Amino acid sequence: MARKKGKARKAARKNLPVNEDEFKKAPHTFVFHRGVIGKNLLQLMLDMRRVMEPYTAATLRSRRKNVLKDFVSVAGPLGVSHFISFSRSDANINMRIMRVPRGPTVTFRMRQYCLTKDIQSSLKKPNMYARQFQQHPLLVLNNFSKDQPELKLAATLLQNMFPSINVHKVQLSDIRRCVLFNYDPETKLIEFRHYSIKVVPAGMSKSTKKLMQNKVPNLGRYQDVSDFFLNAGQLSESEAELDGEHNEVTLPQAMASRGNMITQKSAIRLVEIGPRMKLQLVKIEEGLCQGEVIFHQFVSKTQDEVAAARNVRRKKKQLKENRKKNQDADIERKEQEKAAHRAKCVAGMLKKKGMDPTSKNETVTYEDDDDTEYYRKEVGEEPDPELFPQHQRGGPGGKRKPFKRDFSSSRKKFKGSSKPDTEEKGGKASTSKPFSPDKWNMKSTGRPKGRVMNKRTVGKGKPGMQGSKGKGKVHGGKGKGQVAKFKFKMSKSKR
Repeated sequence: MARKKGKARKAARKNLPVNEDEFKKAPHTFVFHRGVIGKNLLQLMLDMRRVMEPYTAATLRSRRKNVLKDFVSVAGPLGVSHFISFSRSDANINMRIMRVPRGPTVTFRMRQYCLTKDIQSSLKKPNMYARQFQQHPLLVLNNFSKDQPELKLAATLLQNMFPSINVHKVQLSDIRRCVLFNYDPETKLIEFRHYSIKVVPAGMSKSTKKLMQNKVPNLGRYQDVSDFFLNAGQLSESEAELDGEHNEVTLPQAMASRGNMITQKSAIRLVEIGPRMKLQLVKIEEGLCQGEVIFHQFVSKTQDEVAAARNVRRKKKQLKENRKKNQDADIERKEQEKAAHRAKCVAGMLKKKGMDPTSKNETVTYEDDDDTEYYRKEVGEEPDPELFPQHQRGGPGGKRKPFKRDFSSSRKKFKGSSKPDTEEKGGKASTSKPFSPDKWNMKSTGRPKGRVMNKRTVGKGKPGMQGSKGKGKVHGGKGKGQVAKFKFKMSKSKR
């Protein structure tokens, strides 16, 4: 029972929710590409998303028609602070890092890169597991001189892209990865590396470390267990000791791995995860890819050229603002015209009804459109239950659509018999008057006003007759010109 309780405690410790305040304060990133970049560069973009976890959109999807403005519009509600964009031209591959929403934008030219899968396949003992990506990585910046303003600005942007670490409250077991940016002053290139941090106990033999790490060795070649600990020649070349004073530290906290205890010496090892890149700082500009160029590696301008470019940019901005004002004024004017036209139409409707358009107390009332009552008046009998379902009539207390016109006054009423012919149960037809198309106004239109659902007519020598457009069919048959059965159904769409 105690063992089960310990497992439950460990599982609860793994799934501890991230503090909401810390999650909101942490910088979030979008990693996406612009244009067609190819299969390998697309995989590099996915590897970069893995580096930026957990504070990134791991499954972000973008379409070809999406523009930068679309990403900016959703960045604010989601708390996204940085964009990493990959693009490709005929000659170069570029990576842009943008600070949302006001910039700056730093453009890097990618000289070389290597994917994560290539790094993992080259290692004999890769150290990569899922729990590494539950915490953000540790950022290391090397050789970024503060004397050069462009390097200082680039270092500040990279530093703000990762969450800050409080050295007094941080848990060593949460630091599992490391991201390194190393600047080479000779080549002026920035090397990017991504490592996994591994802590192993120091001051003991390799054989003892194997037992501490729950790896049972093969002791079949030894007469006694002491031979295994004393014989150092049984180690393989890949397991040679690489630890020394350069990577041995005294742990201030207990670690989750075996053999690493507090106040004891342990060795810190870095195992590369990937990806790997060599970047060249090319350009720094204000805003999001459309501001004034602060630094350019290959292009230099005089003060007059910079002032002329600034004036052109200011004129474009002023022209855009004026266009926006004119569009807003046009929209407001059209809304006013639409409201005036609506008021004029309502006044005309009230005047046609004989009501005072200036009166505010009178309201327009329309009679409910009762299909059952209309059928009862025109045909003279009760309709079938399935002819007008309950949900179409609205049911008892149901709501009806307002402002429906009533066409009952414009329809011609049936001048014949008040009751249509019916069919007896025995199958014999019994009618009082023969069917007359003239009374249904078929001569002028070719079809009745309503929809006639009929089976057959009994009329010997009378040809069949069909309405226009395939509606309202009346077929002739044997008999003495009498109607066996028909149903009169008013189409709701025709009314």
